[in-house]
Amino acid sequence: MEKTMMQHTLVAHMENKPGVLNRVSGLFRRRNYNIEALCVGHSETPGISRMTIVVNGDNRIVEQVVKQLYKLVNVTAVVDVSDQPSVIRELALIKVEAKPGTRMEIIELTKVFHGRVVDVGSEAMTVEVTGPEERVNSLVRLLQPFGIRELARTGRMALVRSDDGREPILES
Repeated sequence: MEKTMMQHTLVAHMENKPGVLNRVSGLFRRRNYNIEALCVGHSETPGISRMTIVVNGDNRIVEQVVKQLYKLVNVTAVVDVSDQPSVIRELALIKVEAKPGTRMEIIELTKVFHGRVVDVGSEAMTVEVTGPEERVNSLVRLLQPFGIRELARTGRMALVRSDDGREPILES
């Protein structure tokens, strides 16, 4: 039987208490699984945080990870949304070298990727881009020749699409 390794996106809800993130990351460390991306923040429920975890593995490995996550006391729900229709986005802040002669080119590139300039200094500017990972990766690649000073990325965030019978609204 052939194992198919793929990226899985897990969404876990957990009580917002000290040490929960440490216990989750410890679970991955003990099992020698690498977390490719991790994004944590408040959820729609007071006192509950939402954690989006991206991990590489075959279905068996991911099923084990989900079972182990459920064993953690503060975890209330875990879903593998990899095969579900989802809205998946990432946010990146990119500080790029921006001499007076290159600023307009950087601004235009940023606009093409539906990003925006959020800070301008004498030698650098910071741009923000939100969208699918491919969009973020493409803008980063195009800005590299200018000189990227700093890069901060949220990692993948995901919400399963609504199933309310209406046509989906597609974002660019």
